[in-house]
Amino acid sequence: MPCDMQEENGASTMADLSNIRNFCIIAHIDHGKSTLADRILQLTHTVDDRQFRDQMLDSMDLERERGITIKSHPVHMRYTARSGKTLELNLIDTPGHVDFAYEVSRSMAACEGAVLLVDAGQGVEAQTVANTYLAMDRGLTIIPVINKIDHPNADVDEAIRQIEEILALPRNEIIQVSAKTGIGVEALLEAIIERVPPPTDEPDQNPCRALIFDSKYDAFRGAVSYVRIIHGTFETGQRIRMLASGTLTDLKEIGIFSPLPLPVDSLTAGQVGYLVGTIKDPRDILIGDTVTHQQSVNVTALPGFKKISPMVFSGLYPIDTSDFERFRQNIEKLHLNDSSFTYHPENSVALGFGFRCGFLGLLHMEVIQERLRREFDMDIISTHPSVIYRITLKNGETKEIDNPVDLPDPTRIETICEPFIKATLICQNEHIGDMMRLIMERRGQVTHTESIDKRRVMLTASLPLNEVLTDFHDALKSVTHGYASMDYEYDGYRASDIVRMDILLNSEPVDAFSVLIHRERAESKGRQMCASLRDAIPPHQFAIPVQAAISKRIIARETIRPFRKDVTAKLYGGDVTRKRKLLDKQKEGKKRMKEFGQVNVPQKAFISVLKGGGT
Repeated sequence: MPCDMQEENGASTMADLSNIRNFCIIAHIDHGKSTLADRILQLTHTVDDRQFRDQMLDSMDLERERGITIKSHPVHMRYTARSGKTLELNLIDTPGHVDFAYEVSRSMAACEGAVLLVDAGQGVEAQTVANTYLAMDRGLTIIPVINKIDHPNADVDEAIRQIEEILALPRNEIIQVSAKTGIGVEALLEAIIERVPPPTDEPDQNPCRALIFDSKYDAFRGAVSYVRIIHGTFETGQRIRMLASGTLTDLKEIGIFSPLPLPVDSLTAGQVGYLVGTIKDPRDILIGDTVTHQQSVNVTALPGFKKISPMVFSGLYPIDTSDFERFRQNIEKLHLNDSSFTYHPENSVALGFGFRCGFLGLLHMEVIQERLRREFDMDIISTHPSVIYRITLKNGETKEIDNPVDLPDPTRIETICEPFIKATLICQNEHIGDMMRLIMERRGQVTHTESIDKRRVMLTASLPLNEVLTDFHDALKSVTHGYASMDYEYDGYRASDIVRMDILLNSEPVDAFSVLIHRERAESKGRQMCASLRDAIPPHQFAIPVQAAISKRIIARETIRPFRKDVTAKLYGGDVTRKRKLLDKQKEGKKRMKEFGQVNVPQKAFISVLKGGGT
């Protein structure tokens, strides 16, 4: 921690609004956001060289291992501009993957400006376009930046043309940098100071208000709120109220991120920091809530954020059923840190008590599961990912379900509608044929084709969301040799021939393996799941049929062969009827065992099938 920051501890940071700049960095995944944030931290001397490490703001091991940003990370910096004036810069580094777009939108609510990063070699990608529109909707000042200008594959002129034509941003506002070497980063900071407007405040017109844009759970301090102060001043010792939840608490600590938490006496309008009260229950803090003083009256809530609906659902269960209460507490803590993740209790005959969880995408689901395992030391199992289906019954009633167990009797159903997405895909010209074939294999349709430059084309396609849940992204990267990018948005519901496929073990359905699937895909999916279960379930004393069924019709079958004891081993001679008598007796016993015996399905069988063996 730099010395000047330590001297600041216990004292309020600058209150002059004209000296504050709040901005975020937005880009497609792997375009260099975290590297640029590293250079800015070094240039502003926020981090000592001996404390510095690459991906400084990516605090989770999972982020560093995967090389992606999962959580937004705020940081407070001091910078002396060329004019000699010292300013306060509040930077928020954001994720680039489409599954974490909610993190980006929340970060933008705490900023007045956005640095839009474009890779000089890759050019404008799908998520670049989506993030630009998001920033425009928020009314942020956008500073276009071309990164990796020193890369051997860099085509700066083409990147400038794409920014100008596709994003409609003036070429004379574009700044060229190399985040790796630091070239142009100082010029970028000067442009941020010059172009990004300072925050505004009208304390006489509005009571003290702050917006909660993020939060986390700390084992020692309880729930910690990340806030942007909109009006007024918040000081240690004050009693505050949260409008939506009605929670009251005393402020035990107020601070800024430098980049580690650094306590200060107060936060004033325009600043970004954190509040620590006496709140221990994560459910008492709501993302997007407005914080004000307890005595303030006639307080209008801040707009908050547009509610993001989960698109992918999966059941999560503790492997050891005795861990359910600890699992529930850990789910609540994780939800505090990631409000786009939703959950509600459910019960499975095979897996016991658990939660039906909603996610923004498949990567989001994988990250949440991995965080539960790493941060909370939970052994969990998940069911197949699914989406919300809209069902119209013959009596006119409409229902929405995400769990196959809740599907009404087929004789009562008039139509089943599934969600579709509008996907924007960018690929090389030579891969257009493979891309179109992949889209059609997933029951999709290409609606528009547009040439971006001499090498790349942008496809707009309509696809069922259920078809892109599992391995679509992997297949996309495979057929395009890693050069394609994809972004998508919700595109309404359409009627489809959706059926419920059950897996029967010894003629008994196992609810954890049930899936809702298009009729065309049911047979191949059923064969895969039956084959996986045949290999995963150990032999019993009797043969076990493993069947996939739609209603009463069996569409796939495998058999788990039984143990066979050599009951004739004790015979040393005699007539053949003695041997046949013993074999017939064994056969009758196995019939009775099959009729009354229970199939023991080990946890590894669930894990094998539900974690990919059946997909």
